[in-house]
Amino acid sequence: MSMKIVTIIGARPQFVKATTVSRELKKRGLTEILIHTGQHFDKNMSQIFFEDLGIPEPHYNLHISGGSHADMTARMLTGIEEILITEQPDWVLIYGDTNSTLAGALAAAKLHIPIAHVESGLRSYNMRMPEEVNRIVADRISSLCFCPSEIAVQNLKNEGITKGVHNVGDVMYDAALLFSNDQFEKSSALTQLNLKSGTYALATCHRAENTDDKQRLENILSALDEIASHMKVIFPLHPRTRKYIDTYNFSHYLKNVVVTEPLSYVDMLWLEKNAKVIITDSGGMQKEAFFFKVPCVTIRDETEWVETVEMGANVLVGTLKEKIIKHSLHPPTTSWSCHNVYGNGQASGQIADILMRSAEKCAA
Repeated sequence: MSMKIVTIIGARPQFVKATTVSRELKKRGLTEILIHTGQHFDKNMSQIFFEDLGIPEPHYNLHISGGSHADMTARMLTGIEEILITEQPDWVLIYGDTNSTLAGALAAAKLHIPIAHVESGLRSYNMRMPEEVNRIVADRISSLCFCPSEIAVQNLKNEGITKGVHNVGDVMYDAALLFSNDQFEKSSALTQLNLKSGTYALATCHRAENTDDKQRLENILSALDEIASHMKVIFPLHPRTRKYIDTYNFSHYLKNVVVTEPLSYVDMLWLEKNAKVIITDSGGMQKEAFFFKVPCVTIRDETEWVETVEMGANVLVGTLKEKIIKHSLHPPTTSWSCHNVYGNGQASGQIADILMRSAEKCAA
């Protein structure tokens, strides 16, 4: 059976999600053409992931980054369309909720190529978030919606989307299981940072709603500074966050915080698994904290991963300094069970099987 899939990725979390799915597609003999839009272009945000996770070099790299959302999406849309016309794939596979996701979905839809959306059905119900717009549009025009949880399935049902919806589980759970088993011994992050397991906070901040808002960013950094007087705070710094810290002259808040460059996926998993608490606005880290039974304090006003909050693993604190400090120093208890909430670690194989069955139906 001949089947060609074009996979579109562009941002750090998508590299992780695509890793396990690409492995399963290859096992089944399916042809995958990889497009990297270039949305994350910095070596520490892009190339290191390809090296770290064993992802093959992309067949195409559009080198598109920077500019407004409209400008970036438009350039991606043009570049992806040209490739799709050349490659003529059977499916376009997209991940998550970035501008790369939206551009890939729109380009495929205009060319009448069926779309499969991994991590479908997530909702924050905050339309000011560009990610919310991207994921809603992508879900609406996808032929296959691969959901990570029952809540995601229900979100789609509430919007009238029921055809082609599959609860396969979370591909990031697949990745966390794979790389925690195979490669943790390759990480020297704890040794390099002179850390002992269970004694430090791991913090990240990258969302525009936090970095671009001066008051919100100051609240977060001021809270981290206070927390650092009680335990070590490790803070891998996203390029956008670094830019705004410099713009607002907030570097004095980091004098007691251990700041690093963005770290590899395996190093981050190692630090997450051994942290006392995780403080983040990252959706992926909220889940990984959940997988590893590490309490999470989410510096957002809402989350797409509501299961983690409902089960007591995660607490939403917004960006109020006092709440960040309080819940980081006294985090949620680690009594929750991960069993089957986000699948059984076989989401990627299920996705590959469903894509194969779609090809068999067409052949018949």
